[in-house]
Amino acid sequence: MSTWILLRGLTREARHWGALPDALRAAEVVTRDDALLMPDLPGNGEQVRARSPLHVAGMVAALRDELARRGTTGPYCVLAMSLGGMVATAWAQHFPGEVARLVLINTSMRPFSRAPERLRRTAWPDLLRIATQWRNSGAAEALVHARTCNERAPLAADLAAWTAIRTSAPVSRANALRQLWAAATFRAAREAPSNPVLVLSSRGDQLVDPVCSAQLARAWRVPHIEHPAAGHDLPHDDAAWIAARIHAWTASLDPLAGDGSPGADTAGSKSPAYSRFNHDS
Repeated sequence: MSTWILLRGLTREARHWGALPDALRAAEVVTRDDALLMPDLPGNGEQVRARSPLHVAGMVAALRDELARRGTTGPYCVLAMSLGGMVATAWAQHFPGEVARLVLINTSMRPFSRAPERLRRTAWPDLLRIATQWRNSGAAEALVHARTCNERAPLAADLAAWTAIRTSAPVSRANALRQLWAAATFRAAREAPSNPVLVLSSRGDQLVDPVCSAQLARAWRVPHIEHPAAGHDLPHDDAAWIAARIHAWTASLDPLAGDGSPGADTAGSKSPAYSRFNHDS
């Protein structure tokens, strides 16, 4: 039995994982015997009333306290994206016994990437627009969607769901800025975590330059797989692709755990969304 921890990014919460939890179960990445936990970082979701720490280390401490409160024990399999990936990295580097495996999605961090790579200059105007529309949930979420998602078919349903989330648990502007500061100032240790790491990224990321993931994987000498067309919110754009990649990777670590092998294809199989991207390009 394993316990999977899913960590979202800047101002996002558990409900923003969308189809990913079901995709992980369908691909048997998370089996019936496994636990799946999606704790929110302070200031988001169920912890919306908490003050977001100014530093990633504070987020790690809050996460560990929350897991202790729930009575769970590691080591955990951790899947995290963006700011959540920084939290997961710090956790794995400073408390290696608590993390068994680590999957990082579209994250970035010093010293492996420069500031203009970690946040594309072309994204800055949209971030300013989001700040000015912060209390207008519909307008703010439309801007977030345009910048982070390349799969636009479910746009109306997405905006309805995301606006409802934002209305029910509104992240304060102050907490958003504190999270942005924590992400901007985070610096990982140069040494790779001692546990197995998989890096996933999106070639079509309009928020973070995908070179950040490539440079991180190269520095740590860990596997890196790039989606050919998805945006920054890869779980939204192609949850099935993520699940398939993780399934193949975990099978390569332990061939007895699934029908994969170290030589299994980790990039060629195509989920329906992958096919849609290729068809539309």
